[in-house]
Amino acid sequence: MVEIIRKGELPRPEDVPAALREAATAALGMSLRTPSPPGFPLLFSAEMRLIEPAVVFLREHAIERAYTAETLRTYTEILYDWFDSLEQSGIVWSEVDASDLIAYRDRMLKHPSPHTGRPYSIRTINHRVRGVLRFYAWAVRTAWLRSSPLSARAAYFPSARRVFHGHPRGRWRAPERSVFVLRQFESLPRPLASDQVRELLADLSPPYDLMARWQLYTGLRVGELLQLTLKDVTEPAASRATTTEPVYRQIDIVRKGRKPGYVIASRSLLEETAGYVAQYRAGWMNRAARKRGRPVRAALFLNRRGDPVKKNTYQQTIQRTSRSCGFRATPHVLRSTFGCWMLARLERLAKEGVAINPLLIVKILMGHEHVDTTDRYLRAVSMDTRALSEVLDTLLTEEISA
Repeated sequence: MVEIIRKGELPRPEDVPAALREAATAALGMSLRTPSPPGFPLLFSAEMRLIEPAVVFLREHAIERAYTAETLRTYTEILYDWFDSLEQSGIVWSEVDASDLIAYRDRMLKHPSPHTGRPYSIRTINHRVRGVLRFYAWAVRTAWLRSSPLSARAAYFPSARRVFHGHPRGRWRAPERSVFVLRQFESLPRPLASDQVRELLADLSPPYDLMARWQLYTGLRVGELLQLTLKDVTEPAASRATTTEPVYRQIDIVRKGRKPGYVIASRSLLEETAGYVAQYRAGWMNRAARKRGRPVRAALFLNRRGDPVKKNTYQQTIQRTSRSCGFRATPHVLRSTFGCWMLARLERLAKEGVAINPLLIVKILMGHEHVDTTDRYLRAVSMDTRALSEVLDTLLTEEISA
């Protein structure tokens, strides 16, 4: 079975079976031209042989292209699952053809994930298939393979056409051209209702209630939210000395893909954050320093132990609390709720004559790269579920005049 071993965690020769000690000793002696970042993954086969093309692919994206750690982790998981599947089937990676990738795709359709026990979503399957195609296109381009049926030219239809989506604000978009990608219907964001948001915030404990408020009031992604530091929300002394208080503050952040951006925090949100810093965060920091000698943390959101909140912990807290409230929510749903609410209010102002472009404003506030992504929120706003519910309830109770 394929194994992932992090840098600095290579097994000692005496820790592996006798038949593999020679390979383990050789692995310890391997040296790379440039130093790998801490925690850089190395993929080994069941015979403890380094899967060299996969490691070089990951190094290129991690070092030369400076991809984020989250993207590197995603690429590693895709390659690990692909090479593990090939090894179980006894297929050499350089000899795969279209039928092997189709079989890999269909296996994910028929069997649940061994990690979660749940069926794979179509989006996840397509994402992994595209990752495999990306790897083989790179292998051909960098001369690891002379050719491959999975390279970009062989995997796409040359006669694909761009199609128009029927929405009034739709754009001409390229269809899914890969012969291996499953047909996928677009899902619209599902924002929470106001009463659901109030119930969720009331049941969340600090600091998760404040983190949820930041997502609802600013539309930050989870990764962007966890990057906030105490310095980001602390006003400079010169700003506090002014008599006029601004109604909002612009905070510079690093968006997805290391793109620069900013977020606008309202005065009320900053005041709630200041209360959290003075009451909860300071107390947790002092207790951690007194009991465990923890250093001063720069992160804004800390847990009760004085450590920065982890992404998985926050996500699980939101999901668990929302289920106890009788509905389902995730941090991404909170971000979608901000987008839909903001877009609905801006659309109302535009109809009243205010010279604004609601779609462009929300695109900038949410850090979307393409306006097509923001357009999904507009279509979700146009579908007023409460008004639709009222209409559905009266379909059979009222006579419809011809």
